[in-house]
Amino acid sequence: MTTTRSSKYVGVFVALVLVMVPGPLPAAQPQAAISAGTQRSLADVLEEVTPAVVNIAVRSRAPSETNPLYNDPFFRRYFNLPEQKQRLSAGSGVIVDAENGYILTNHHVVADAGEIAVTLKDRRRFTAELVGSDEATDIALLKIEAEKLKALPLGDSSALRVGDSVVAIGNPFGLGQTVTSGIVSALGRGGINVEGYEDFIQTDASINPGNSGGALVTADGRLVGVNTAIIAPAGGNVGIGFAVPIAMASAVMQQLIEHGEVRRGRIGISIQDLTPDLAEALKIEETSGAVVGSVEQNSPAASAGLQAGDVIVAVNNRKITGSADLRNRIGLAQVGSEVEIEYLRDQARKSVTMRIEPAEANAGADATPAPLQGAQFEDAAGNVVVSSIEEGSAAARSGLRAGDVIVAVNRKPVATVAELAAALKDAGGAIALDLFRGGSKLFLVIG
Repeated sequence: MTTTRSSKYVGVFVALVLVMVPGPLPAAQPQAAISAGTQRSLADVLEEVTPAVVNIAVRSRAPSETNPLYNDPFFRRYFNLPEQKQRLSAGSGVIVDAENGYILTNHHVVADAGEIAVTLKDRRRFTAELVGSDEATDIALLKIEAEKLKALPLGDSSALRVGDSVVAIGNPFGLGQTVTSGIVSALGRGGINVEGYEDFIQTDASINPGNSGGALVTADGRLVGVNTAIIAPAGGNVGIGFAVPIAMASAVMQQLIEHGEVRRGRIGISIQDLTPDLAEALKIEETSGAVVGSVEQNSPAASAGLQAGDVIVAVNNRKITGSADLRNRIGLAQVGSEVEIEYLRDQARKSVTMRIEPAEANAGADATPAPLQGAQFEDAAGNVVVSSIEEGSAAARSGLRAGDVIVAVNRKPVATVAELAAALKDAGGAIALDLFRGGSKLFLVIG
């Protein structure tokens, strides 16, 4: 009896073993082996891309270069002035065109540069020419005359997703070329520079001092961003770094090559983000877009039939995330080119094509009152931003500062530079400006 029961269990056990032992895997196993064999090591990728990342050393202009009196020994001795020392700074750059020697870096790396030296990974050193620089996007373009350069292939920054692996390559603290790794933490970040054109890639890859202007590269070795900034409340890296997407940097580069500057475009509208409350009020299901607040007369938008209340959802068949995204797309588009705007009106989807016209940063300059002479203004997502102030000008003495956001003149709201010019022209006597500065609302009276 016992033997019979044991035999039965042995039979069951053998059956289980036969079921659990894996049989041959005819097709899947070879495919897995091929996939594993074709996966490249990150070290192999970096060996190819790091020669395209360079060190940039900048010797800034000394005060004597800007004031000829500093060159006079008698003047210096009479006023007991100390010897003027030139400031040295370092950053990084990335070669994007080996044939022409073009190198992308940050505007803040080369700002006020008297001399720019580029050192390659193989230790060759060259003096660089500044082709052009754009403060609003923090992008600059250099050019060197050199042979046997290695350029980084450009990737598609619009295809990035949160969680994608990236590496940051640069020259932090003057240590020499260094690589840090991380992931894409967020996309479309803004709010760091109120008058800037922002669409930052956020990453936790360490971007330390000296990394500015370096490369943000995907795991397959393609350039997707130019390292720009970090948030460091304690003075060190806390894993919040930002890079300018290569799509934006490339658009800036093309304009710098053609014009030596960025000639921004406009279509003549003020806009604001499409919020859930606005979407509900407009009875639309879209969750992202830009709501048209006003349309300037005789502008491309007015000629195309856009109206206040329209919700712009796409430009050239690409969805927009909000007003900042739309501002970037239009502002960096080639002046004279045509764009297709897709929008919603009364829950119906429509599209229209319009031509980009030059942004008139100095619109109404002839009508600018004397107390505001020396100030430059720019349209900025439904507001007017003071883009720059000439040092020692009447505007500077009046208390206006670069970065101020003007929202009203003598209590009359203004949303564009053209509206500001008209309001200033109509203003008589004292001028009262409602503005925002550093997140605080101010009331500035200019006599």
